[in-house]
Amino acid sequence: MSDTHDRDGEPDHDGHPHVMRRIRSFVLREGRMTPAQQRAFDEHWARFGIDYSGGAQDYAARFERNAPLVMEIGFGNGEALAWASEHDSARDYLGIEVHGPGVGRLMNALAARDARNVRLYKHDAVEVLENEIAPGTLAEARIWFPDPWHKKRHNKRRIIQPPFVALLASRMAPGGLLHLATDWQPYAEHMLEVMEAAPDWRNTIAPGQYAEKPAWRIETHFERRGLKLGHGVWDLLYRQTPIK
Repeated sequence: MSDTHDRDGEPDHDGHPHVMRRIRSFVLREGRMTPAQQRAFDEHWARFGIDYSGGAQDYAARFERNAPLVMEIGFGNGEALAWASEHDSARDYLGIEVHGPGVGRLMNALAARDARNVRLYKHDAVEVLENEIAPGTLAEARIWFPDPWHKKRHNKRRIIQPPFVALLASRMAPGGLLHLATDWQPYAEHMLEVMEAAPDWRNTIAPGQYAEKPAWRIETHFERRGLKLGHGVWDLLYRQTPIK
């Protein structure tokens, strides 16, 4: 669902290379928005959207309540996020996606059922995590079917890398859950290797083990298409464990 993009050689704001800036959560393949998707931005962005400002957000004020916050990075067309937020009204959902048509489609779906517990970014997830999400904010983070970057020379562009999962851990509430999923076995193996070596994450199943698909991750159109092509699917579940 989400893509990654490497910005090798591009400096950060103060002109120096920055390790986190080299991992982007997307490659921008915008595509054309339908009239309905464009209307979603015109009519619903003020309600569901958060404009990136580079400063820490008060999400309790955004949602007008205090509730656990679940973040999905790279929600694609929003099918899974829409379902999860509708069936888990006790928690608030934060979606991050750079693909305009997907954001527009999801906003239309949210507006149709008058959703109250979803807010969306159309921005790079790394920058949102670095600058807008304060430490200890997230109860759960989901990254489902990110771009696997199949070619070996592109593997470094994968979003699941040690600096990224360390950043993510710092934004989690104690014991917060990270749920990863992929239908590309080499990427599943890469995810497992990175996560097992991460000092502030603990495998909820057992060391080195994948998880069964949890009930809260619905089978999306994207996944069904992959299964028809003979792809497997691997889920990984980790809890944030502060380093003592």
